[in-house]
Amino acid sequence: MTLWRNTLLMMKYILVTGGVISGIGKGIIASSVGTILKSCGLHVTAIKIDPYINIDAGTFSPYEHGEVFVLDDGGEVDLDLGNYERFLDIRLTRDNNLTTGKIYQSVINKERRGDYLGKTVQVVPHITDAIQERVMRQAKVSVDDDGIEPEVCVIELGGTVGDIESMPFIEAFRQFQFKVKRENFCNIHVSLVPQPNSTGEQKTKPTQNSVRELRGLGLSPDLIVCRCSTPLETAVKEKISMFCHVEPEQVICIQDVSSIYRVPLLLEDQGMLEFFCRRLDLSIEMRPRKMLTKWKEMSDRSDRLLEQTSIALVGKYTKLSDSYASVIKALEHSALAINYKLEVKYIDSADLEPAALQEEPVKYHEAWQKLCSADGVLVPGGFGVRGTEGKIQAINWARRQKKPFLGVCLGMQLAVCEFARNVLGWEDANSTEFDPETKHPVVIEMPEHNPGQMGGTMRLGKRRTLFKNTSRKLYGDAEYVDERHRHRFEVNPELKQHFEDRGFRFVGQDLEGERMEIIELDDHPYFVGVQYHPEFTSRPIKPSPPYFGLLLAASGKLQNYLQKGCRLSPRNNNINLNWVLNISSS
Repeated sequence: MTLWRNTLLMMKYILVTGGVISGIGKGIIASSVGTILKSCGLHVTAIKIDPYINIDAGTFSPYEHGEVFVLDDGGEVDLDLGNYERFLDIRLTRDNNLTTGKIYQSVINKERRGDYLGKTVQVVPHITDAIQERVMRQAKVSVDDDGIEPEVCVIELGGTVGDIESMPFIEAFRQFQFKVKRENFCNIHVSLVPQPNSTGEQKTKPTQNSVRELRGLGLSPDLIVCRCSTPLETAVKEKISMFCHVEPEQVICIQDVSSIYRVPLLLEDQGMLEFFCRRLDLSIEMRPRKMLTKWKEMSDRSDRLLEQTSIALVGKYTKLSDSYASVIKALEHSALAINYKLEVKYIDSADLEPAALQEEPVKYHEAWQKLCSADGVLVPGGFGVRGTEGKIQAINWARRQKKPFLGVCLGMQLAVCEFARNVLGWEDANSTEFDPETKHPVVIEMPEHNPGQMGGTMRLGKRRTLFKNTSRKLYGDAEYVDERHRHRFEVNPELKQHFEDRGFRFVGQDLEGERMEIIELDDHPYFVGVQYHPEFTSRPIKPSPPYFGLLLAASGKLQNYLQKGCRLSPRNNNINLNWVLNISSS
């Protein structure tokens, strides 16, 4: 009996590796695996391993590695941690993102302190031991509100098997599988099954080669998840089974689907849960699961949507959609909540600037046509001066045309600049980030920011915003809200009264009443700016209030929603958006 109980209490580790190409969808599959297990009542955590030498993702260009996701504790991490949080509805920390830089830094620090007692410090065993220790320690950290220690840890190893950067991690997990015992460790290998248009035949050779390389490094996949454009043919599945030394039921197919929310359902339909119960000795009840039922309802509803609304996303990294991954997800969550299809019109803000009319007139007119035909305008966060004047042009158009508008972080700061220039008459008003010599510095550098070092020096993580007593209390009559921040500059508090005298309201501030957190404009159907990043806490069945307000206004449903008591639906009536204004009733 004691042995049985100890088996149940042992942490279960599921390692997700990838082959053939990067960007194959390991993050979504890892999140979906966690979702299936959590739906059975298990407490699940997730760790993302990135083989780059950077300490964190904070200094990456969005074109280099996609969006930088921010956690409650201020950790600037890989965007896949956003998938984990959204799918599993958990709160992760910076230590859930493990990088080569973090590992080597910790080992070198130990060596400098003399912890290794004169030994030669090597990749094996010192680096590999450090990786295993970090994983085992972080796997025990609670990520749920109830504070209970996780029972399952899903680990995603970034990159592709065979990359030289990944070798220390592969070796670490080769050793790790024996340290934690076979019944507590499982490897899922995600591979690509291409289907050339010339023949239409599904090709297995890339998967065979990838699995062979993984096995040669000491890891044998328990499940092979095949990414393909169409469902895997039976003969192809049997071929992979034969050449990759697994049973046919251990070959899982994830074809292209209409919504990523269908991925957990696809995995469950192919018996993944039953496999885990056998392979990891999980003692769970095989009964209908409420969480997955909600996912199915959400996926079905997504496929049946008929009406459509469009949002113009005016940014500077619009060539890569991953640059705004959480922003897009937050928009999708809100659109789904009001039963609308979402069309995102990506606009490079530089194409809206007058200079573009002379240099590239076609792009200029196309950009303005997209903006003018959109139902709402979103200006997300960003850094650097390029494209800022185009964003200000978009904000000016949205304000004058009374088009629903949401500005996030830099988007809010530029809304302040636009109002100062065109309403207050301060023609040179600007952020000192872009014009240090401006006579009207409406956005200034925060005094505690250290410009001598870039990494981790911004105002990061969860911070509290207090709401003022306006005609309608914000966020469903809440006194405050905790949201995640990532910025170095702030609205100049000394100029606040000039704006409020002209109907530009600062309705949310920090605990000290010095930092402007939320703005809204009188006599406008929806003109809102937030200094924080509400997209980081948006969830599929709990959309972010600022984004939800934008979609309601863009679809013409805001007034009706407010009149009916701010209830989203009988099933989800905990979402209350009274906060969408005082501006709506001004």
